[in-house]
Amino acid sequence: MSVIPGKRTPVIAAAAIVVLGVMTGPAQAGVDRGAAPPLPQVSASVETPSLFDDEAGGNANADDPAIWRNTQDPDRSLVIATAKEGGLRVYDLDGRQVQSLPAPPPPREGDKPGRFNNVDLIAGLRFPGGRHDVAVVSDRGSDRLRIYRIDPGRSGAPLVDVTDEAAAPLVFSTGQDEVNEQRTAYGLAAYTDPRSGRAFAVASRRNTTALALAELTSTAQGKVGYRTVRTAVLPSAFTLPDGTRWSPCGEPGELPQVEGMVVDPDTGDLYAGQEDVGIWKLDADLRSPARLIEKVRSFGVPGTWDPQTEECTAGADRGFGGRHISADVEGLTIWRDPRHPARGGYLLASSQGDDTFAAFDRDRGNAFVRGFRIAAGTGPGAVDGAQESDGAAVTGEPLGKRFPRGLLVVQDGHNTPATPGSDGEDRTDTDFKFVDLGALRRAVRL
Repeated sequence: MSVIPGKRTPVIAAAAIVVLGVMTGPAQAGVDRGAAPPLPQVSASVETPSLFDDEAGGNANADDPAIWRNTQDPDRSLVIATAKEGGLRVYDLDGRQVQSLPAPPPPREGDKPGRFNNVDLIAGLRFPGGRHDVAVVSDRGSDRLRIYRIDPGRSGAPLVDVTDEAAAPLVFSTGQDEVNEQRTAYGLAAYTDPRSGRAFAVASRRNTTALALAELTSTAQGKVGYRTVRTAVLPSAFTLPDGTRWSPCGEPGELPQVEGMVVDPDTGDLYAGQEDVGIWKLDADLRSPARLIEKVRSFGVPGTWDPQTEECTAGADRGFGGRHISADVEGLTIWRDPRHPARGGYLLASSQGDDTFAAFDRDRGNAFVRGFRIAAGTGPGAVDGAQESDGAAVTGEPLGKRFPRGLLVVQDGHNTPATPGSDGEDRTDTDFKFVDLGALRRAVRL
């Protein structure tokens, strides 16, 4: 959940700003990139059912989770997760599916269907009849946000769609034809400003570096709409320490996009993961310049797009990159210590390129602390590890008897063992892994 005590109150005025990239730290030419010692490992104790990205599986593909804590009965807390064209899935703490909600159908024949990409939570959104927690989803297929009220009294269907269709405009596109090009709402982070009580969502735009800040508002009928407050643009090209200019290699016309994002609820800082670049830090209201606080290892490595293979051919690594994350940088999440929520704790990031995770201090300039892997367990019924991980969510709050020290949920982009399809080929199989935070703390010494 993203509830921000004690940070600046955004001034609501529509405007567009350009966020300037600031390179931090010395050039890393000459860094020893030899074999690193093995990282500590922890195993997941729970996994959700497989999602299959094919017609038989409803084109469902696990992407991004959020953890909703039931304050009245923590044992009945939920994990809410996106499944792209498969819509939303809701799981209990044993990983069992509680609810499945479909993504919207295409508005016209030939249009793109709904495709739920990222999800985040707002605690205590104001409604006419009181306050309710809501899940906010970026619908990449429709270029809109969708909002779901969380009703713990509805045990079999706790999420209720409360999107105000008349007040849910396109986030980035000018019309359906542009929506169909799919440069649409992609990553998402939601938060509540503590001074005004207003709720906001920051969305990124697919295949670009654009961000948009939207304010959520409820209606007298109990629906929720939104309006864009301002936009920002992150850099797509960078001056390297040797004076040359560099941009990440990609398909022509596509810029290095942002997906994984999280707002620190105690500082109001937005962390945004630009997949082939690194982690940016800026104010969640998009008013401040952005600082690049961590670069991916391949930062500065030249590349040439090969239209035959539709891949980039990399050039020589001149040592300008970071040391802790292999592109893509993906799921970002804040681990707060419930005993001291305003200080300490970690920013966790998925290092998708090498199947690891990195922990950075929330204090002391976001210094790197330690990396770790989520590895396969041992013994009968053990859960496999997490590879190519995309979204992640963590809470340090106790979640009943199952996870008394808290919970980390990560997407597994390569669930095993493989499941063959009717054609004999392995199906694209993804799911979510639940990691006990007490076990993680012991294994990784965080």
